[in-house]
Amino acid sequence: MTTQEQDTNTMQAIRALAHRDPSVRLRAALAVGTTPDPRSVGGLVERCAVEPEFYVREMLTWALLRQQPSSTVPTLVEELRSAQPQARSQALHTLSKIGDRRAWPAITRELLTDPDDTVARTAWRAAVALVPEGGQSELAAVLATQLGRGGRETQLSLSRALIALGEVITPILHAAAEHRDPGVRGHALATQQLWLDPDAGFQLAVEQAKRVAALGPAGERG
Repeated sequence: MTTQEQDTNTMQAIRALAHRDPSVRLRAALAVGTTPDPRSVGGLVERCAVEPEFYVREMLTWALLRQQPSSTVPTLVEELRSAQPQARSQALHTLSKIGDRRAWPAITRELLTDPDDTVARTAWRAAVALVPEGGQSELAAVLATQLGRGGRETQLSLSRALIALGEVITPILHAAAEHRDPGVRGHALATQQLWLDPDAGFQLAVEQAKRVAALGPAGERG
C-alpha cells in the first residue's frame, strides 16, 4: 500500500467514526487503531466525547492507546476542560490507561470533585494511576472530602481509590470515622472494613458501618 493510499484509508476511517451504524463505527475505530497515525488523534478524541455505545468507546480508547503518547496526551489534557461530562470522563479514562505521569498536573481538584458522578469516579481512578511517588497523602486528603457522596457505585469506587493509595489512608479514615455527618462516618467505616477484609464485600461493610455510625462518635467510644 502506498503512503497516499494509507492516508486515504485513514481519512475514510475517521469519517466513518460518525456513521449512524455502530458496527461501522466499531470497524472504523479498529481500522484507525490498526494503522496508528497522529493525524487521527483529534478525530478519535472528538468522537469519544459523543459516542453513545460503550463498546465503541472502548475501541476508540484502544485506538488512542495505539498512538504515540506525545500526540495523545496533550490532546486529552485539553479535553479535560470540555463542558461535556462525557468528554471529560473519556479523556480521564484514556489517560489512566496510557499511564503517562506527565498528565498528572491536569488531574485537578475540580475534576476530583466534579459534580458529575461519572466524571468524578473516572478522575479518582486516573488520579490513583498517575499520582507520583510521595503525592498519595495529599491525594487521599482530597478524595476524603468526597466520603458520603452518591450511591453504592460511587461510594465503592471512592473506597477502592482510597484503598489503592495504601497506608496513607489510615489516619484520614480514622478522622472521617468521627465526622458529625453520619453519611461520611458510615462511608469511612465501610472503607476501613473493606481495607481490613477485602473479601467481605462492600455491601456487608456498608451494613456493618451503618450500625456503628448510627451510634455516633460518642457511642463508638462508650
